Amino acid sequence: MNRVFFLSILLILPCMVYAQEVWTLKSCIEYGLKNNHSSAMYANDKEVADAKAKEALAAYLPTITLTGSLDDNIKVQETVIPAGVFSPTDLRVAFTKRYQVNPVAQLDQTIFDKSILTGLQANRYNKLQAELNVTKNEETIIYNISTAYFQIAVYREQLAQQQATSETYRGQMQIAEHQVNKGITLPKDLEKIKVNYNNARIQIRVAETNLTLSENKLKYEMGFPMHDQLQVKSSGNEATEFITPAADIPHETSVVNLTDYKLLQATAKLNEIDERRLKNLIYPKLTAYARYGSIGFGDQLNQAWSSMASYSAIGLKLTIPIVDFKRHAQIRQARYKWQSANENLLLQESKYQMELENAKVKFMQEQQNLALNKENIALAKASFEAINLQYQKGTTDLTEWLTAQNTLKESQSNYLNSLYTFFQTKVDLEKARGTLKTFYQAL
Repeated sequence: MNRVFFLSILLILPCMVYAQEVWTLKSCIEYGLKNNHSSAMYANDKEVADAKAKEALAAYLPTITLTGSLDDNIKVQETVIPAGVFSPTDLRVAFTKRYQVNPVAQLDQTIFDKSILTGLQANRYNKLQAELNVTKNEETIIYNISTAYFQIAVYREQLAQQQATSETYRGQMQIAEHQVNKGITLPKDLEKIKVNYNNARIQIRVAETNLTLSENKLKYEMGFPMHDQLQVKSSGNEATEFITPAADIPHETSVVNLTDYKLLQATAKLNEIDERRLKNLIYPKLTAYARYGSIGFGDQLNQAWSSMASYSAIGLKLTIPIVDFKRHAQIRQARYKWQSANENLLLQESKYQMELENAKVKFMQEQQNLALNKENIALAKASFEAINLQYQKGTTDLTEWLTAQNTLKESQSNYLNSLYTFFQTKVDLEKARGTLKTFYQAL
């Protein structure tokens, strides 16, 4: 009984730990890099690249084959010896017997094949490509987790604002109900407040739904169990942690450190190597071989086995290609692929530079927008508090009170939109600079 209880505690404990732990952005990314299933897939691709390198190298290593044949010549083929050689008439002679046994072992070793030597150069770039794909996948995980995490922060802020607005309307509705009962306020004024109160409650439900969906999105990007609780750190003034003065934003324009750019370079290099490999097929190929076998003949199968005689040979084989139209067509295809890869490299380089410049401009703009929208909230809140005091004293009407409240709501909505856009542009800037991993490590 105690053993079952102990095992149950061990099974429940991880869930309890996850439920109690407060997850920061860095801990979410760290978990995702280890548990997102795509990481295992790209790690497997890296192993495949290593295996391909060994496969290419094997073409220059010795190969040993063992073959055997057993022929049952049901009707033995005969050969004609013309008249005058051994006889005045044609002679029909069989040079074999019904059964023939021939086991052979052969070793082949490539001595020179320039196309294979050229192809071996691709191993380095195949491995590099696999490593870059692993890095790109890690950057994608960091990007997706960051955007999902920031989305939670924004929806949580939105929910808090909606709840505060709902409480404001609820308090004002209670006051209005009391005033209607005393005949101080008209019922239509109470109805206006109720409509706004109901709308606020609807917005709370929408915000709660959006928050749940964004939490599920974060779990998915992390590879986190969907049914386990994920307590994300409260955002607070998290945006201030990512504010960067204009003077501190690097002015680099080079994109050579981008993983995507390096992948394009590797692809172009592989296409170049493939063209040279095909061109080098025109060179002679020299192969050495050593052969050892036995052969036996007999009218009966056991005679063929018992009469086997061994033989052996060593030699060189030289192959010189003369005309190969298929190879010429393959060379042209490879040449055009290489040219297209180089053009694509130049095209994408310009695109990445444009994206980097745009990302810097957008980030600086959104920093300013965020500061202005935050200032607008303070101004709208101060204005609403003043009008609310006037309304309580009876020096202003409900219409002006509702207008001030709507202005406050609008400024809050603008701030939330600006906050999310700011977070998004921050991550986009790190992506455009190729510094997503540095961004994660600095958290």
